[in-house]
Formats: sequence, structure tokens, C-alpha cells
Amino acid sequence: MLFNSFEFLIFLPTVFLLYWFVFKSLKWQNFFIVVVSYIFYGWWDWRFLILIAFTTIYSFFSGLYIEKYTDNKKRSRWICASSIIINLLILGIFKYYNFFKENLELLFQAFGIQLDWVTLDILLPVGISFYTFQALSYTIDIYRKKLDPTHDIVAFFAFISFFPQLVAGPIERATNLLPQFYKSRQFDYTKAVDGLRQILWGLFKKMVVADNCALYVNRVFADYTACDGPTLFFGALFFTFQIYGDFSGYSDIAIGTARLFGFSLMRNFNFPYFSRDIAEFWRRWHISLTTWFRDYIYIPLGGSREGKWKSVRNTFIIFLVSGFWHGANWTFITWGAYHATLFLPLLLSGENRKYLGIVAEGKYFPSLKESCQMILTFLLVVFGWIIFRADNVGDAWHYIYNMIATWQWALPEIHKKAALGIVILLCVEWFQREKQHGLQITGNGLLRFRLIRWALYIILICLIIHISGMQADFIYFQF
Repeated sequence: MLFNSFEFLIFLPTVFLLYWFVFKSLKWQNFFIVVVSYIFYGWWDWRFLILIAFTTIYSFFSGLYIEKYTDNKKRSRWICASSIIINLLILGIFKYYNFFKENLELLFQAFGIQLDWVTLDILLPVGISFYTFQALSYTIDIYRKKLDPTHDIVAFFAFISFFPQLVAGPIERATNLLPQFYKSRQFDYTKAVDGLRQILWGLFKKMVVADNCALYVNRVFADYTACDGPTLFFGALFFTFQIYGDFSGYSDIAIGTARLFGFSLMRNFNFPYFSRDIAEFWRRWHISLTTWFRDYIYIPLGGSREGKWKSVRNTFIIFLVSGFWHGANWTFITWGAYHATLFLPLLLSGENRKYLGIVAEGKYFPSLKESCQMILTFLLVVFGWIIFRADNVGDAWHYIYNMIATWQWALPEIHKKAALGIVILLCVEWFQREKQHGLQITGNGLLRFRLIRWALYIILICLIIHISGMQADFIYFQF
């Protein structure tokens, strides 16, 4: 079920009313969340439910057995390891089997050996990478004694399948979300209204910005050899805003929806296109995934505590794994390597944590230096998105080559609706960059004025109704 669909328009208020006015006790609210989450997820294909149910049950009992054998370190380690292996094996079969099969065949062919392995024609379950990583963090945190296992299987089912963030994140930690299923929840009008504002902003980013950009991007990338340099640049530029509007829009809707039901999800995006270097960009982009890799791969490998060489090695590992997490294609791995290479000079010079604050904090406009830093970082990110979007590495290289080789100083025909959406997006998020989301209202900022606030609401709603692009799945559903 898509957030930007008529079905969800009926689903959400129905679930909201039943949740607060019928299922009033904590036990029944949790059970109701499981039921509606399975309806939400099964809307794509009911067979997906078998897989997520298995992952949930296996992870639940793994946690209990780790607790049972807590004094037997060897056994608890094997239980934790088996949970990790089983979950990754499922993910690997559904997401990566054909990739490894095809590449191994090519490798052996180079030595004159022919392999004839079966290709699996299987449908990739929506959001499998997200809920698998969520389940893995639960088991690992129990093994590390950072979390006590839950004995409430309904609460655990609700934690894994919570419908707002189920299929595209944020990837929640059990230490944050699971305890919220233990506590009685009371309706909070202020939080609910803020949640509705965040939902509205997410819908604008998805339906006006991302979906309109997609119309232009798909046309350019499908026939890039026939396009001139400026058209190719705007194709990459529009994809840069498409993927941001699409993915951060989903996160905004997810976080806002969760607030309607009394839950707080972690922030997933922090205005990443206002970053002053690549390190800052990665602290602001897909925060739930980057912190997951930091806590469960980078730090266990030694992080930056064991010398520069190991820091470089660990950095490349997490960027390559992050790229591969996105899909079974060399483009994603190359994209990860590209960003690792950009990150490396900052790491070696010790400047990878130079920009931890908000750019031009307390000011309306950035300095000339900050503007140049943001533009350079943004352009580097745009080139990376070309690699990410291309069908293969060869196409990515030819796209970039053609863009440079056929460059001419002429403005190409662009998608005006997408351009309008991008301008509004940048303006709102720039002036709201000190907030949690584009429409958050606090004691300062332009939105504290009711007239400006309501004018913006009306403009956004009218744009969503009248100039939305063609309805499309969220990009990160495929990951």
C-alpha cells in the first residue's frame, strides 16, 4: 500500500479512529498495530507475510535463548551468529542470488569453465533490507547486553512490522522503538498536529518534487546518448532531487504517521543538500542506515581507534557494504567506492568531523565560503547519483563522458513543474534548516506567523492536487 494512494487515504484515518476510540488498552492497541501492519504489508503480495513472520519469530526466540544461555558465552555466541546467518541468508537468496550467480559464471568463463546454475525468478519482497536490519540489531544488542530480550511476542511483532516505517525506514533500533510498545500511550494533540504537518511536507516532496522529476529523469536516462551536455546535467540534477524528495518524503510521512499513534521514530534526513563537505553529507543522509553501519560494522572492526590504515580500511568497507545494501548491481558498489574516495582526504586530514553544526546558524544567508562549499559538495553528490541511477557502470561512464564532451552553454528544455517544486523545496528547507522537518513550528522562524503558515499549507495542498506527477512506487521500496 503506497502512502500516496487512495487506499492509504482511507486506511490511515480508519486505523487512527479504531486505534484511539475502540482499542484503548495497551495490549489491544499493540495487537491492532500488528493486524493493520500485516494488512498494509500484505497489500503488495500476501506471500511477503510468510517471510516477515518467519524473521520475526526466529529473532524473537533467538533473543530468549541468548538470555537463557547468558552464562554460557560460547552457546549464546552461536545463537546470535545463527540468527545473523539465517537473516542474511534469506536476504541474500532473495536479493543477491542472481547477482552472485551471474558474476561467478563470468569469472569461471574467463578460465574456460562453464557453469550452468539455475537462475531464480523470484520477486524481491518489499522492504526486506529494512526489517532484516532491524531484526539483526535486536539480536546483536541482546548479545552485547545493551538490551533485555522481550517476552511479549505481540510487542515484538509490532516492533518488526510497524507499518509507518516497515518498507523504507527509518531502520529503528529496538532500544528506541521496542520500549514504546510497553508504555501506555495517550493522544497528544500537539504531537499529532506536528505529525500531520510532517506528512503534508512528505507528500509534497514525493508527489510534486520526486514524481515530476521522475518524468524528466526517466526520459533523459532512457535515451542519454541522444542528449546534449546541459540536458544530461539537468537529468542528473533532477534525479538528485527526485531521490531526495522520494526517500526523505517517505521518511517524513512515516515519522509523521507514527506521531499520530503516539510513537517517536528517529530522524532519517537532516537537510543533506546543505552540507559543506562529504562527511557532513553522510551525517545528514539516511541517518538510520549510516549509524547502523557505524555501530554494527565500523566500530566492531576497530573504527578509527587503531591507526590511519585501519581507519581507511574500515571506511572503505562500510561504504562498499552500504552501496551493496542498496542492490545487486555493480553501480551501487561503485557509488559506494566513489563516496569512500571523496571521504578519504577528510579522514586522513582529520577534518571529517569539522562541520557538526548547522550551516549559517542564526543567519538568513550563508557566507561566500559556505556557499562555495555547499555548491562543490552538492556537485560531487550529483555526479555520484549518476552512477547510482545508471543501469550499469558502463552507462554511468558514458553518461558522464557525453555530458562533458557535448557541453554547450545553453539552457535545455526542462520540466517546469519539477523546477517549481525544487525551488519551493529549497526555500522552505533552507529557512527551516534548524528544525526537525520542513514544516515544524517552534518559537522562531517564519512559520510562527499564522498568515505565512496557512498560506504555505494552502499552496502545498493545491500543488499536490493540481501538479503532482504520475503516481509511482517509492524508489527505496526496491532496496
